[in-house]
Amino acid sequence: MAAEHQVRQVLDAQADAWNRGDLDAFMAGYWHSPDLTFFSNATETKGWQPTLDRYKKHYQGDGKSMGKLDFPFQEVTILSPDAAFVRGKWHLKMPDGKEPQGMFTLVLRRIEGQWQIIHDHSSGE
Repeated sequence: MAAEHQVRQVLDAQADAWNRGDLDAFMAGYWHSPDLTFFSNATETKGWQPTLDRYKKHYQGDGKSMGKLDFPFQEVTILSPDAAFVRGKWHLKMPDGKEPQGMFTLVLRRIEGQWQIIHDHSSGE
């Protein structure tokens, strides 16, 4: 159960960072590697820095807002002492009243004692 709690802490920390507008802290949950993969709808982004750049472009560019993020549903499956799989939903509440939402699957590995997202597949509106 400790591993599941630690994985959930990664997601909680990401939501907290997002809601402070701190994308660098949000990205701390991701593996800082060129081998990180992020799939969003029909687009693949490879690498930690390109993933951060993508988030900045979509949520911190001119006229953009990050909104308030929450993960209303998460199902964590521990696959081994160093691997986990997460299925969940994401939800944003934007200042203009819109509420985009979607689903995600994550693969995490314990790297140097820390749970890190090594693959993220997110889809939604």
